[in-house]
Amino acid sequence: MGVSQGPGYPLQSFVPNPGTKGFSLLSLTQPRFIRTKSKMKKIFIINGSQNFAHSGGKFNETVTGWTIEYLKSKNYEIKTTDIKQDFDLDQEVEKFVWADAVIYHTPVWWFQLPNLFKKYIDDVFTAGHQKGIYKSDGRSRVNPDINYGTGGMLHGRKYMLTTSWNAPATAFTLPGEFFEETSVDDGAMFGFHKMNKFVGMEKLKGFHFHDVEKGATAENIDIFKKNYTKHLEQIFKTL
Repeated sequence: MGVSQGPGYPLQSFVPNPGTKGFSLLSLTQPRFIRTKSKMKKIFIINGSQNFAHSGGKFNETVTGWTIEYLKSKNYEIKTTDIKQDFDLDQEVEKFVWADAVIYHTPVWWFQLPNLFKKYIDDVFTAGHQKGIYKSDGRSRVNPDINYGTGGMLHGRKYMLTTSWNAPATAFTLPGEFFEETSVDDGAMFGFHKMNKFVGMEKLKGFHFHDVEKGATAENIDIFKKNYTKHLEQIFKTL
């Protein structure tokens, strides 16, 4: 059986077919670890912040704490990872496979993920090749023009993203402002969402914290928590 090693390459596998002479193409779009539609109770929470330059990672550490506090109060089963701490790749893969839903918390640096969080994803998702995260890019050599991005193994799971920004919300919404009326999800985080779709997960509505440097007063932090908790209530009552 031939297997490729990354999302940029096709995978093709042939198995004996007792009804024909020779071999037939094995379907590459059927996930091995699909979740049923029963109530989702296992949540994997990732704190993707790190210490770098003037950023101490404290805000996303706080947001992660809010998430844990809320989910524990509702009796969800929780596993967590702080990417700043040492971790075992196989154990991280197992957390993704175990979870019904994944919650990512990350700041945005220079309009992208922090470098340590990106490395975490690169390392863990690669370690999850053929082990529950993805098995191929979904294509076959029979017709390599179609089915890209359908080789994920995390079907039935959902994910939610929170981000934190120095930029105010108006930078994304007002005409003539920096992000040209393009949302976080359709702009800077577009690739992040495609990454999760590639491995088979379904997007839940996320939550984005804006103006967290100049606007991070005690009063605003309380407002952030109140609004975010309401968001969690709305999201998890539907799962």
